[in-house]
Amino acid sequence: MKSNRKILIVDDDMDVILTIKTILKSKGYDVISAVNKEEAIEKLRKEPPDLAILDVMMTTPYEGFELAEQMLSSDEFKDIPFLIQSSIDILTTTDTKSSVQAMAREYRKDPDFKDLRVLLVKRISDGSAGIDYMDEKGKSHWFPVRGFIKKPVDAQKIIAEVEKHLA
Repeated sequence: MKSNRKILIVDDDMDVILTIKTILKSKGYDVISAVNKEEAIEKLRKEPPDLAILDVMMTTPYEGFELAEQMLSSDEFKDIPFLIQSSIDILTTTDTKSSVQAMAREYRKDPDFKDLRVLLVKRISDGSAGIDYMDEKGKSHWFPVRGFIKKPVDAQKIIAEVEKHLA
């Protein structure tokens, strides 16, 4: 069993928090939680985790993405790895020539994907991943992520993803 590895779960659904907390505690992880971006920032400062799991839709439709961008742009939080938890389908690719961001931009040109507000993209060969989303004003945002956790929660998959990023 692992010890002293702390994971922050940020989700506004207490059932999801309880489920993930139970799964991770059974593997020996310390688990803390927050229900929104503001509470998450407090927890990040007071109890810096080894990994964070961020839900997307909380108080606003993109609150988890906003938290992720804030973490990436902050000297205080930029070294804390995080996973995005979502029910949105992940677009996978085997393209090894382009960056994941370039691949997301290519998806945006495809008529089947151009109108989607959110694209979760992952390259199979190296696991690199990122998110391209359009905010309410139509502005495009891009940021890299360590990985994704698919909702509904699957215990084996969440443990595998957490262990991969804490190795």
